[in-house]
Amino acid sequence: MRYHDKPHGDLQWFQHDRFGLFIHWGLYSLGARHEWLKNQEEMSDEQYDRYLPAFEPDLHDPEQWAELASAAGMKYFVITTKHHDGFCLWDTKQTDYKAPNSPAGRDLLRPMIEAFRRRGLRVGLYYSLPDWRHPEFPIDRIHPQRNHPDREQINASRQMGRYAEYLHAQVRELLTEYGQIDVLWFDMGQGYQPGQKGRKEWQSEKLLAMIRELQPQILVNDRLELIDAYGWDFLTPEQYAVREAPVIGGELVPWETCQTFSGSWGYHRDEMSWKSVDQLVRLLIDTVSKGGNLLLNVGPTGRGEFDYRACERLVGIGEWMKQHGRAIYGCTAAPPEFECPDNCCLTYNPATRRLYVHILAWPLRALHLPGLGGKVVYAQLLHDASELPMLEGGGYQNIEGGQAVSPPGLLTIELPVSAPRVAVPVVELMLKDGVGGR
Repeated sequence: MRYHDKPHGDLQWFQHDRFGLFIHWGLYSLGARHEWLKNQEEMSDEQYDRYLPAFEPDLHDPEQWAELASAAGMKYFVITTKHHDGFCLWDTKQTDYKAPNSPAGRDLLRPMIEAFRRRGLRVGLYYSLPDWRHPEFPIDRIHPQRNHPDREQINASRQMGRYAEYLHAQVRELLTEYGQIDVLWFDMGQGYQPGQKGRKEWQSEKLLAMIRELQPQILVNDRLELIDAYGWDFLTPEQYAVREAPVIGGELVPWETCQTFSGSWGYHRDEMSWKSVDQLVRLLIDTVSKGGNLLLNVGPTGRGEFDYRACERLVGIGEWMKQHGRAIYGCTAAPPEFECPDNCCLTYNPATRRLYVHILAWPLRALHLPGLGGKVVYAQLLHDASELPMLEGGGYQNIEGGQAVSPPGLLTIELPVSAPRVAVPVVELMLKDGVGGR
């Protein structure tokens, strides 16, 4: 069986829009030292629950969140409805451990979904398969109480089947009470290591069947441990840039890399390894140049605001996207016939047959494009639509036998001496008919 032989959700918008916002928000934002602090510090439920009566996001404005994402050029968002700690942002009927029972006093999910939808962003819901607080969830090797002296005795009374019923009931709520959901993003479902739960424990096949029945168009990520059965729509490499586009069974498959601004998903007050706007723009370009999506994460504060460092970067990315979005939206990896110049990335829009050269290091006066001689109608800098002169073969010469020789098929674009004042300059090439077809 091959990936494209299986039914999938609506990938058309996903592979067009390319850029989304991830949001990790919950009780851990009050700790402000990583979303895994309950695990890392081996906290008991009683110790961690001190955050519940303190969770008062009085400055939370979902309209502002949606506006920041939209202005950054993002086209969809994914929010943590429940992380591993079990705290739920919505008014679930399955547990009392939820935002309405904190000083927040309300369902935080619904107004967020509505705010993002009003700005035309598609809706994605993250759901953690583990739940460290649920009374039926067995203590395993990544549980905060993994070193509890009575671990085996505690586990003897717990039934994973009852927890799976809870899990399925919560997913049903999310897919029946909030309208059309475009992405369902599961986490921590791969039981590849000893002591880690997998498809059997989550009852993944049954869960996926319910999801497809309730919302056939929805996209489901690859973390239900159903890779071999192609029970997923896209792969999710985390916190790294892939070297090459993922291939399974000889097929290129849809993928999305999730990345943080810094080293933490949840709000981390003192974490300082923040990526610059230029680095983030380059990450987006590199991802799209390999046919992937970028899901870029923000961890809001306990009072419900985006950290100023995240806001600065979203604004900076938005400035670049405003002028260069068409080198991202609808684009993918360039056909193999196009050779990428040194210090550049290529993206390609097959609908418009336009090739985009993202220049990572500004060259001296000339951009040399092997194999594109006679194939380009027009060239311009994308940020201001200023024409760039083209020379067939000229400007780049090898010395052979004492004579200057231009390689066959070379196209040279004349560039200004100074680089444009943008994070990454882009040259837009309009191809002739019949060039770049797939």
